Amino acid sequence: MLQTPPARIGMAEHEIDTPALLIDLDAFEANLDIMAGLMRDCGVKLRAHAKTHKSPVIAHLQMARGAVGQCVQKVGEAEILAWGGVSDILVSNEVVGADKLARLAALARITRIAVCADDAKQVAALGEAAAHAGVLLRVLVEIDVGAGRCGVKPGGAAVELAQQIEAHPHLRFGGLQAYHGSAQHLRTLTERTAAITAVSDNTRRTVEQLRQVGLECDIVGGAGTGTFELEAASGVFTEIQAGSYCFMDADYAANLDATGKPVSRFGHSLFVLSTVMSAAQPGVAVLDAGHKAVAVDSGYPVVWQRSELRYVGASDEHGTLRVAEAAASPALGEKLRLVPGHCDPTVDRFDWYVGVRGGRVECLWPVAARGALR
Repeated sequence: MLQTPPARIGMAEHEIDTPALLIDLDAFEANLDIMAGLMRDCGVKLRAHAKTHKSPVIAHLQMARGAVGQCVQKVGEAEILAWGGVSDILVSNEVVGADKLARLAALARITRIAVCADDAKQVAALGEAAAHAGVLLRVLVEIDVGAGRCGVKPGGAAVELAQQIEAHPHLRFGGLQAYHGSAQHLRTLTERTAAITAVSDNTRRTVEQLRQVGLECDIVGGAGTGTFELEAASGVFTEIQAGSYCFMDADYAANLDATGKPVSRFGHSLFVLSTVMSAAQPGVAVLDAGHKAVAVDSGYPVVWQRSELRYVGASDEHGTLRVAEAAASPALGEKLRLVPGHCDPTVDRFDWYVGVRGGRVECLWPVAARGALR
């Protein structure tokens, strides 16, 4: 059920009802501009990942700055973006099930849509759905470049699957999906470079083998916020699928450069605004933001610009802060910003973004694809 917005346009930040999902608009727009500039400089396209933001509004802001389209993981996310006017969408995932495939094929009538496959049975089912809908579907072959999750082996297996796609009258081979998710969170530059060098080598070899049988890759996609500069510099990737860069979370901020300093060019723009609901215990403050308000799969959130406060525990409706010795405890009713450890599932807990600038609410955007699990 869509909840009532926690704020009104023009309201002061301290008046916002909590927990609330805040976007600091200045930092957010700076992140979009930084990524757009980096992509222009390296000559690689950005296909921003909407599983992070789940919003046609944000998708259009990214595309206005040069992104060629959006990625999603679910058909439901693709539907929300397509209905919101997004013109080029890649489901960077496999889709299984007749109902989902029928919905996917129907989207080809209103937007440019593509999907991934890693099995001949998937290809046959995609072809059947496309034929029934009377559309042509673009299909990318996903290759396993080290994640050990989805994808056929690089090389011959990928070539064989691509040929099966191209042979179907209602399918077209669209290229390769080569994403290494766990590499995004390797902390040192040395580790990330080694992982992405292997990714690029396997992908380049597969592109060349496809070329030898007459198949060109319109898209060679992958990468994320943690490694995109490495893929962009490889000479083999044509599209970068970073998503979290627009918000930045505490986990990505822990990645380091060659000197051991934080590597990210992007600032934190996404916060969970919370209220101190109890200060009865000495050295402890309790917030109204627990598991239901912030994802903790990548660690607890960080209290923004309050190093004396440490988020140390969460239950359904409570977040416990430990106050550093000799530091003053936050006051009952005080509002604090939290930087989530993982932005994607945190966003999925809310119905509304509250955009703030200069301490005041400037906009309210629905998290339109919230809960789009199918």
